[in-house]
Amino acid sequence: MSASANTTATTTTSGHGATIWLTGLPSAGKTTIAVELAERLRSEGHRVEVLDGDEIREFLSAGLGFSREDRHTNVQRIGFVAELLASNGVKALVPVIAPYTDSREAVRGRHQSEGTAYLEVHVATPVEVCSVRDVKGLYAKQAAGEISGLTGVDDPYEAPEEPDLRIESHTQSVQQSAAALHALLTERGLA
Repeated sequence: MSASANTTATTTTSGHGATIWLTGLPSAGKTTIAVELAERLRSEGHRVEVLDGDEIREFLSAGLGFSREDRHTNVQRIGFVAELLASNGVKALVPVIAPYTDSREAVRGRHQSEGTAYLEVHVATPVEVCSVRDVKGLYAKQAAGEISGLTGVDDPYEAPEEPDLRIESHTQSVQQSAAALHALLTERGLA
């Protein structure tokens, strides 16, 4: 019995799960930063999953549109999966726009009620920079009138007022952004 007690006492923070939600405009750099951080965390022995918004829409939220209600439902589904992973020792990195404060707060509330660590990170890249990056061609399609409802352009984006971390990815490298987030995880005893 003392051997198992000893094992428990020497467990590292790599066993502690958490949800790290990266919110920001399309093409802000959320997924790029999440993937960079995931590689670093995995190299340190952490269990990590990246819950990419596009993949979630394809597999978990197919059929949902982009109305406020559908976006809220999508965010809640992602939040449920993230909390489930995090409560089982996984670092769930969630690079998902989640444009509405109330949706993000509902996810935070679910984590708090379950006693699961939750960090909100605002990837605060200005729309002018995002539209130049335009990774998926969304800004060009919106400008050409091919789509409407683009978050931050002709649909609202409610930026977090007090995120756990604000990253200005347009002023630093991906590695620097991931390092800042890793430092926050370390400070909170999660890395």
